[in-house]
Amino acid sequence: MNALTKVKLIHELNEQEMELGDAEKLSWHAEYKESPWIFGGGLPYELTEGDIICVFSQYGEIVNINLVRDRETGKSKGFCFLCYRDQRSTILTGDNFNGIKI
Repeated sequence: MNALTKVKLIHELNEQEMELGDAEKLSWHAEYKESPWIFGGGLPYELTEGDIICVFSQYGEIVNINLVRDRETGKSKGFCFLCYRDQRSTILTGDNFNGIKI
């Protein structure tokens, strides 16, 4: 599925939420509104913590990163957890990076 199709589908879901009424309560924003943490998955194994910070910091200041690595080899497992200083950055990142390929 190409990126434009994904954007169209997300837009359609947003419209459906609006039609149901209280869209704010139905959105993932409401469930995680107090959390500055975000999960980044499907990352290329070659990326380092610094690379990931460079990519994800365009939406806010990152104060903590946990790039999950294999205990024996030390190689990245392709996913991480990021903590932003401001929770609004988490929302921006989730909305803009959801479904993209790095």
